[in-house]
Amino acid sequence: MSIVKVKEYFRQYGRENDVLEFEVSSATVALAALALGCKESEIAKTLSFRLKDSVILIVMAGDYKIDNSKFKGIFGEKAVMLKFYEVEPAIGHAVGGVCPFAINEGVDVYLDNSLKEHNFVYPACGSANSAIKLTLEELENYSKGSWIDITKKIEPII
Repeated sequence: MSIVKVKEYFRQYGRENDVLEFEVSSATVALAALALGCKESEIAKTLSFRLKDSVILIVMAGDYKIDNSKFKGIFGEKAVMLKFYEVEPAIGHAVGGVCPFAINEGVDVYLDNSLKEHNFVYPACGSANSAIKLTLEELENYSKGSWIDITKKIEPII
């Protein structure tokens, strides 16, 4: 079970008891915001992409999406998300609980600047009903991620 791996991972930081588990699903940005009682923008969603020779994770604010031209400019390739069935074997977490902690070796993590709009964010913790509240410094430290500018704000549908 993935959440067990994440709690074990956080044990080294004395934070295993800070992992929140909900009675309801937090598998999407909207559901996570409801479960936590926070803004969707405070949810740190983690998306998985395939590059030619590797897979990567990009963590961004819940109200942002990948900007394809920025992605290609940074990685020199078109943005291709992993297929549903590829995510768990490649990353170590299933869709709905993908997070940048306790992931498979060789998966690089990138943190998008959209997260910097907040003092705290809530990434998932390996299951479809979990999260943890982290400062940006904690997120960077625990995920070993590198900061990039690769997203654009999702425009509301009117």
